[in-house]
Amino acid sequence: MTTEHQLVKDCLKGKPSAQKALYELFASRMLGVCYRYTKSMSDAEDVLQEGFVKVFHYLSQFRGEGDLGAWIRRIMVTTAINYLKKNSRYQYDLSFSADENHFLHPVSPDDPEMMLDAKQLADIVRQLPPGYQAIFNLHAIEGYTHVEISSMLGIHEGTSRSQYARARNLLITWLEKESESTKQTRYARS
Repeated sequence: MTTEHQLVKDCLKGKPSAQKALYELFASRMLGVCYRYTKSMSDAEDVLQEGFVKVFHYLSQFRGEGDLGAWIRRIMVTTAINYLKKNSRYQYDLSFSADENHFLHPVSPDDPEMMLDAKQLADIVRQLPPGYQAIFNLHAIEGYTHVEISSMLGIHEGTSRSQYARARNLLITWLEKESESTKQTRYARS
């Protein structure tokens, strides 16, 4: 079995079979990353294709010191953010203002008592406005700091922090409502 490092070497030599193998190895995982930032599968596929063009263009910069998948993931996230910035469908939704309190709902500090699988949680996160969704994904899922997010999105660090808090609060509110609805359904059946 070919190792990832050998695959990279073969790609750098211009071998189409290695490029295809690298794409097939990471495409499905990276499509999931791209989909978290977009509102449709076709947009996610566009980001994926653009991201892999960048992967192959910059592959010579991969030092082999870390995980290849993490390196590719970073390119995909950056590509997705750039896609959101330049795509007119997302332009309005990515505007960040200091006063967006009309989106906030009172939230209890307790975590919702609800069991979710990863797909259900991803579906709920996708319901956030794109600006909230991008910051939530970057911080909670990808692990970027608010300083890094502010640089990526061209916003203030405080804006990143407040948007993340608002996204989190909105998700908690939705989960609490879902939990209450689930409890009512269970009790009605009893």
